[in-house]
Parts: sequence; C-alpha cells; structure tokens
Amino acid sequence: MSVRTGTTRPMALFLSTVCAVGALTGCTLRELTQDCGGTDGRVKELAALGILDSRPAGATVPRGFEEADAGCWADSGDVTVYADRTYAYPGTRAEVTAHYRTAARRDGWTPDPGAVPDGGLCFTKEDMTLRVVFLTAEGLAEDGHGSRPDLTTGAGYAVDVDASADESGEAGC
Repeated sequence: MSVRTGTTRPMALFLSTVCAVGALTGCTLRELTQDCGGTDGRVKELAALGILDSRPAGATVPRGFEEADAGCWADSGDVTVYADRTYAYPGTRAEVTAHYRTAARRDGWTPDPGAVPDGGLCFTKEDMTLRVVFLTAEGLAEDGHGSRPDLTTGAGYAVDVDASADESGEAGC
C-alpha cells in the first residue's frame, strides 16, 4: 500500500503548526475554539445581581442606558460573562465611592486593596469581579456615545460585574 505524499505533507504541516501554537501559547485546540454558546443562564444571573441596581440617591439612568448591558465575550479560550449599568449622578465621585463601598460590603463583596488607580473601585465575590468606573468624555466618545454632558458633569459612572462563564475562574481586580 502506498501513501500519497501530496496529502500527508499538508496534514503533517497543519498538525505540527497546531502543536507548536499550543506549546507557545499554552492553549489547546479545544480552548482556542471555545465560544459563548450555553452562557445565557450565567449572563442572566449576573444581570440580576442587586448591586447593579444599587445607586446613591439622586443618581439617574441616562437616556440610551435604560437596560443593563449584559453578554459574553471569548478571547484566546477565556470565556467571560458580564453585566453593567450606567448612571448619571449630579454629586461628587467621593459620594458615589462612599455609596458603593457600603453597598458592596453589605452585599458580601470584598474590596480590593489595590483599587483602580483612576479613582474607581474594585471588589471580588466568589468568582466575580465588581468595578465602579467613572466616565470621561474621551471614553464615551471611544465607545461611540459622543458628547454626553449628562455623564461627564458631576460623576457619571458604570457599575460592571464580570466572571468566568463556567464559574471556574478566579476573581481579581
């Protein structure tokens, strides 16, 4: 029985490439092909977290942000689910920070001592990470929201929760 070298060489080259990529990246072919399929339940779980609806008195939901933004993204084999809410607050960042430090602790979140350097907050709970991030005009423009004085006057901010889709990841800020 003879082996046709015309089809075995490309296959051998393909398999060698897959093995080399796996060795260099630490990823298996299975990990590289993971996607967001089957994550709907986990996404809904995050979107229903009470901390996303917690806000200081006077904070409002700005036009265009009425619903929680929730979904999934896959990157290099890591599948992450997320949910976030955006608020406009006429007061100060310090008032927002004080509210979430209290609300998050009351809800069982642990503050990260090395919080976000731009004045935001970061907490962990089980396999989830909670961030409170203050919005800037530049960041809003980059995200396609244009000029939004309602979010950049006072303390516009987003509350974001993310976690591994299969609940096996380690939370961290």
